[in-house]
Amino acid sequence: MVVQGKTQNTKLARWGVMSLALLLVLMQGCGHAPKREHPIPVDKIDQAQIPGVDLARMWGDTSGFPRVSMAEGTGSEEQSWVVTSRAELKKIYGGIMDRPHNYLAISGGGSNGAYGAGVLVGWTKAGTRPEFTLVTGVSTGALIAPFAFLGSDYDDELEKFYTTITTKDILIKRSTLSAINSDAAADSAPLKALIQSTIDDKMIAAIGAEYGKGRRIYIGTTNLDVSRPVIWNVGRIAASGAPGSKALIHEVILASASIPGAFPPVYIDVEVDGQTYDEIHVDGGTTSQVYVYPMSMDFKKATKRLNVQGKPKVFIIRNAILTTEKKTIPNKIFPISAAAVSSLIRTQGIGDLYRIFLETQRDGLDYNLTYIPDDFDVESTEPFDTAYMKALFKVGHDMATSGKMWLKTPPCYKGCQRYTFSH
Repeated sequence: MVVQGKTQNTKLARWGVMSLALLLVLMQGCGHAPKREHPIPVDKIDQAQIPGVDLARMWGDTSGFPRVSMAEGTGSEEQSWVVTSRAELKKIYGGIMDRPHNYLAISGGGSNGAYGAGVLVGWTKAGTRPEFTLVTGVSTGALIAPFAFLGSDYDDELEKFYTTITTKDILIKRSTLSAINSDAAADSAPLKALIQSTIDDKMIAAIGAEYGKGRRIYIGTTNLDVSRPVIWNVGRIAASGAPGSKALIHEVILASASIPGAFPPVYIDVEVDGQTYDEIHVDGGTTSQVYVYPMSMDFKKATKRLNVQGKPKVFIIRNAILTTEKKTIPNKIFPISAAAVSSLIRTQGIGDLYRIFLETQRDGLDYNLTYIPDDFDVESTEPFDTAYMKALFKVGHDMATSGKMWLKTPPCYKGCQRYTFSH
């Protein structure tokens, strides 16, 4: 749930930075974080598997991701795309072959996810929202992704999620003493409980059923042991029926939304040669604010093999304001650190938007981007302020129903006019 932008957007990031800095200072002299019981040895990281679910995840920065995602093959690219027959592909992707494709990528942004939720609900009401062939989510986008993937029937639950929750529904702040002896400044147990109650058996079964038709939902986390993005094949996990698959999906979503230092990391069990270890996963926004597929993927080959009709469309929801906030920063360590991190996150997110744009131009996809308009000036009093989220949800909703939400290029690609939406 890394956040950025106006006053509200820096609150959670600032709190996370301040908490982490305070912990680092205090832990030099006293206290200690809990020791990991079974950390995976570094020489075994690339061999780690999820018990009971093969191909449950892939590195997000290598070409292995598309080979699995679009052909479910474990061999080389040649084996995946040339040897695999159309009949074999039909068994796996029958529901998405020979038809148009629409891909949705949802970014991080904390409570700014209310914007993306509003866009989706308003898009439904406009009558132009397609069924998404592929949905990806990072951080708060990971919370939205299951609703978006399953379609408009889940709009009411999505709206409720982003217009009624408060900070106490997400976290419990720890005392300084407790934080010193722990792995984060807050306890994310409320968020975990919210995920468990919301992403229930019915939703997981529905996700698994759509996976069987060829549709895909991917959620991104960051593996801190190697500082690399991990892409989780949530549909495959849901369809596996493996013991613990529901708990794993909950862990993945929680990990994707866990800000390092502010929220505890999530320890996910893996196996190597019959031995159980744990991996440490945190916010997917640590490595990427938003993604569709790796640069190394030959998407033209993928769409040709699946006989996609027309030009595939990519829709990106960036849950952030992309312009800078002008304010005087006090010459103190915490405000300086928070401002620097906020700037890093903002520019990282813009870089991701340009990367995706270059991918779509190279591969012949139709690029569509929406982000929080610059004239949204409602401020928040806490990290998850219900009034703020309701206002932001309405902006996204109204932009979608008006049809004014989609831009065809990244910000400043053709000049730096401000992106606004006035009622």
